[in-house]
Amino acid sequence: MCKEMSDAVVLSSLKEELFEFNKGILVTGGAGFIASHVVTSLVEKYPDCLIINLDKLDYCASLKNLECVAQRTNYRFIQGDICDSYFVKLLFETEKIDIVLHFAAQTHEFDESSPHRPTNPYAASKASAECIVLSYWEKYKFPVIITRSSNVYGPHQYPEKVIPRFISLLQHNRKCCIHGSGLQVRNFLYASDVTEAFLIVLEKGAPGEIYNMGTKFELSVLQLARELIQLIKSIASESEAEQWLDYVSDRPYNDLRYPMNSEKLHRLGWRPEVSWKEGIVRTIDWYRENFHNWQNSEKALKPFPLCSYPEK
Repeated sequence: MCKEMSDAVVLSSLKEELFEFNKGILVTGGAGFIASHVVTSLVEKYPDCLIINLDKLDYCASLKNLECVAQRTNYRFIQGDICDSYFVKLLFETEKIDIVLHFAAQTHEFDESSPHRPTNPYAASKASAECIVLSYWEKYKFPVIITRSSNVYGPHQYPEKVIPRFISLLQHNRKCCIHGSGLQVRNFLYASDVTEAFLIVLEKGAPGEIYNMGTKFELSVLQLARELIQLIKSIASESEAEQWLDYVSDRPYNDLRYPMNSEKLHRLGWRPEVSWKEGIVRTIDWYRENFHNWQNSEKALKPFPLCSYPEK
């Protein structure tokens, strides 16, 4: 069967089952970290809506993140690439999709009106995407909402990012790798809190607006490593903790800090609820049992090449 026919068959079969639902919500990248939490919450909270998860299942995605809703009647998974224009066009022509939640990494500004000042090409591409999206609102009043979040942590995150990487390294009796001084400060928001933020924006957000999903809690990368060493290795003294730290050269450009002002979202009724103490213990426990949810999870713990600096 040719690709076009197979796509059409899959989408047509889904359409036959869509009539019983009031709305169709498409979530792109739904097998990834944050989106998998959002998909699960949508399926649970809106049984009268069909939640379609579109994901190409890249290295950092795992359907194990969705096992709790895999058999629910209002959940569907479609494997596909949003860069495949034919497939996406066919999807929208065939399905009744009322809302799209598109998940991608965010750029960092202090508040929603701050000017874009990306410090690397990756951030610049995200800033450009925001400008394109907002232009459709300004020109055609196409209803779009942009969100930006602090660094999110918790279950389901591929262990290449700083928190799950440090946790997994320590759980495998390996040292935490610190870039430069480790004094770079990061704000961390637990996964369930950012999920609630997305649901509030979905229900109460105004088209054309930008909403920051931030937290005032912050700590340096070095503090993070030391806290995790204490929790996982039961080491209290600084001298012993240093034995689990490996200092390497810093990235070419490493932002020292990028806090967010989330007052606009607070006015809609959202505030973070999960404390750092509670959230980090949950996260440590989850990785102890689920580190192998990805086929290539071991690769995430390999030393980074000198030319490669993953986002924190």
